Amino acid sequence: MTLFLLAIYALASVICFAMFAVDQQAAKAGRRRLSERSLLWAAAACGWPGGWLAQRWLRHKSGKASFIWRFRAAILLNILVLAAVILVDLYMSAYVALP
Repeated sequence: MTLFLLAIYALASVICFAMFAVDQQAAKAGRRRLSERSLLWAAAACGWPGGWLAQRWLRHKSGKASFIWRFRAAILLNILVLAAVILVDLYMSAYVALP
């Protein structure tokens, strides 16, 4: 399960980072941008490490306070869901291990 979760987080992070980069390029070029909602959902769907890196490296969405607190809420939501999945997995594996 650990490798599976790592793979999911890695893939989602790459996608989220790319979304932030595309949005930044669109902003610079004056083109239509991705919605903040889509960036936040990508972060909540295991992509927050990539979004966090994009904020630091690309300096995109790093100064908008309303986005930052919602981004942090998305991170918290993801961590809570991950903790619940891990606890359920541990609970279920404890019962499977019993004779």
